[in-house]
Amino acid sequence: MPRSRPSRRARAVAVTAGVLLTALGAAAPALAVTGIHPSGGARHGSVAVDGDRVVCTSGTPGLAPALSRDIAGAFRGRADTQALALYDASTQTSCRFRADAAFDSASVVKVTVLGALLRQAQEAHRPLTEQEGRLATAMITKSDNAATNALWRQVGPDGIQRFLTLAGMAHTRPDDGPSWGLTQITADDQLTLMRLLTHDNDVLGPDARSYALGLMRHVAPDQRWGAPAGHPADATSQVKNGWLPRSTDGWRVHSVAAFTGGGHDYGLAVLSRANRTMDYGIATIEAASRVIHRDLDAAND
Repeated sequence: MPRSRPSRRARAVAVTAGVLLTALGAAAPALAVTGIHPSGGARHGSVAVDGDRVVCTSGTPGLAPALSRDIAGAFRGRADTQALALYDASTQTSCRFRADAAFDSASVVKVTVLGALLRQAQEAHRPLTEQEGRLATAMITKSDNAATNALWRQVGPDGIQRFLTLAGMAHTRPDDGPSWGLTQITADDQLTLMRLLTHDNDVLGPDARSYALGLMRHVAPDQRWGAPAGHPADATSQVKNGWLPRSTDGWRVHSVAAFTGGGHDYGLAVLSRANRTMDYGIATIEAASRVIHRDLDAAND
């Protein structure tokens, strides 16, 4: 995916990212609204979209029905195919829509490559080398494909698969060859990865997680579209996007992000395919993202 977001969104960015990783011990469509179905009272919402359902649950009364209705509304009349997964720890909320459907990964898989690299370094009880740090920074902040090629080869299929297994990303299928952008991903697994980067776990230690999130915070301005659209001003957004045109099913356009700070603790993955253009896919993702941020922010007021 050599091209970046159109230049009208571009601004200069200064990227600074450290390469030190402290060694840590190894471990382990048209929309048909059939109504809100309040099983569990106002803590559950479900709205049909072309035979599938946006299903939300929440510990906050009224939030799940609002989210399911508004996410479904954001997809109303869109010609592409979408998948979405959301968690919010603060309100004990989750939403899913086609979250187990497989999509070509495009460049969002680069966060997985980074996670596998960090895990290998952690198991070897060593920091990233200077070269690894340069490649990782270019891969995430600039979505550099050459850097990704190098790290994909270095980590290797066994290293990628080991990380996926440890992370519990059971439905992610790496491409058999060098085409990392054709890795099969799901919104569920991408959300698992966002949660892994923002919460204590036995797969990546705190320094590894901080390093990865730091790179995602410094993604170039012309690539900061998608899931961060409309996020609360007091939340820190960490994002990685992907875009890939193919001869069948048009553009794949994806955005995965984690939002922290200011009392926020949530992650979002929105995947899409069959987009006429890259901008069409971005518009779909941003429409859903804006209503999600709005509803979560209102619930936290």
